[in-house]
Amino acid sequence: MYPWIGFVRNTLLRSAVFSIACFIGLSASFSQAEDKPNVLFIAIDDLNDWLGAYGGHPQVVTPHIDKLAEQGVLFSNAHCQAPICNPSRVSLILGKLPSSTGMYFLAPNFRTVEGTKYDETMFQYFRRHSYYSATMGKIFHGKVDELSFDHIEKSKGWRRPKQKLRYTQPGSHPGWDWGEVDVPDEDMLDYKTAEWAAGVLPDLAKKEQPFFLSVGFHLPHVPIFASKKWFDLYPLGGVQLPASIPNDRDDLPEISKELTLNPTGPRHEYMVESDEARHAVRAYLAANSFVDHLVGMVLEGLAKSGVADDTIVVLWSDHGFHLGEKQRWAKRTLWEETTRVPLIISAPGLSKGERSNRPVGLIDLFPTLTELCGLPDREDLEGVSLKPLLEDPDAKWNRPALCTFGPNNHTLRSERWRYTVYADGSEELYDHSNDPHEWTNLAGEIKHAKVIKRFQKYLPTLNVDPLPGSAGSDSPLYGEGGVSLQEAMRRGLEKQKEGK
Repeated sequence: MYPWIGFVRNTLLRSAVFSIACFIGLSASFSQAEDKPNVLFIAIDDLNDWLGAYGGHPQVVTPHIDKLAEQGVLFSNAHCQAPICNPSRVSLILGKLPSSTGMYFLAPNFRTVEGTKYDETMFQYFRRHSYYSATMGKIFHGKVDELSFDHIEKSKGWRRPKQKLRYTQPGSHPGWDWGEVDVPDEDMLDYKTAEWAAGVLPDLAKKEQPFFLSVGFHLPHVPIFASKKWFDLYPLGGVQLPASIPNDRDDLPEISKELTLNPTGPRHEYMVESDEARHAVRAYLAANSFVDHLVGMVLEGLAKSGVADDTIVVLWSDHGFHLGEKQRWAKRTLWEETTRVPLIISAPGLSKGERSNRPVGLIDLFPTLTELCGLPDREDLEGVSLKPLLEDPDAKWNRPALCTFGPNNHTLRSERWRYTVYADGSEELYDHSNDPHEWTNLAGEIKHAKVIKRFQKYLPTLNVDPLPGSAGSDSPLYGEGGVSLQEAMRRGLEKQKEGK
């Protein structure tokens, strides 16, 4: 049987079941829909904690996101489920862990492989329960899922020049670049997205059904460009670089070093010696301030719509981003700067201006929004609702946050500790109460054996193989010239056996 036949059959069956249910309880459905809150879902690509409300960088200027934090709950210890775009977003949108689906890397598209292609996304689920779903920008990695939305506004606008501005090293990835550009803000890709979202919100507010609007910004993902207005906020000579130490990687397991190779991106030594580190950090700060302005545009559109008091606002990033910490640039690690993400939720009738340090994950958003909007529970979701923390940010919370990079490589984060275990059994342990930069790996110290044992019971018991076509399983993890994940694991196992 052709794969698409089964896909169509299942889709039609779900539609038929839904139609019958709607017919039986039509009037009740409409009255319930009128009482449900709207959802404004704002995604920002590669955003770490460099926001004023988070205090991740002392110089950053982000007044609009800071104001949103004052209107809801800021989760200061939120983490992605994979430190790379596609699996992080798929995990959030399906409500399932990478270790359960096999979606570990940038490919494949979840709609093209057995195991996930018939799964119902968060947006589909809300559509099935009377919500109007619309989107523009980067919500999915790559092709937008047409089954998830009633309306998809095509992205448009300027994203990058034909030739690089600053980072022109041989063999570098085409997307790796940064700098000031002489392009009006109004012509840029993300501005067009914010402009559309702000303009459509008043129209959505007039609909008889509640809306779920998903808005995705590409910046500060590389290439990191912004106009002079935003660069002027950060004079080059005064830009502060993140803290790093020269021997930071000496106590890391070999597999950890292999997995964090980045042959198509900048090496830390080059960035420091050439002083490009300061230029790149400045560009990242400028891009953050630009995106903050765009978030402000969207929130202003919500205010003008007249339904702000009836709308849940969720702002999140798919993963963090290193800018020299642990001698690393970009993502694809199991350390704090990559796994930790901004997460702010503002919901009607719940806490305002509060901060929660409980460890939570993006995978928790699906069940959270389901509960906040009064929709039936989904028993197959692997996250948990954050509503208790939205009611009381200091509520009892016993589970750590989990992040996975490739099969059997996991990190767990509690309020105090980070524990990481790799496929070859190698471990890392960091005490954030004394070592917030994760400079000292304590995993080899006997006195911390009980801490590690407590963490191990939270590791996934299911670790499925990578899906067919996974980039990074049997193909180079970082493009041409890079090592595959399997090769990195093999090297790590060999060196462990050799006692190195």
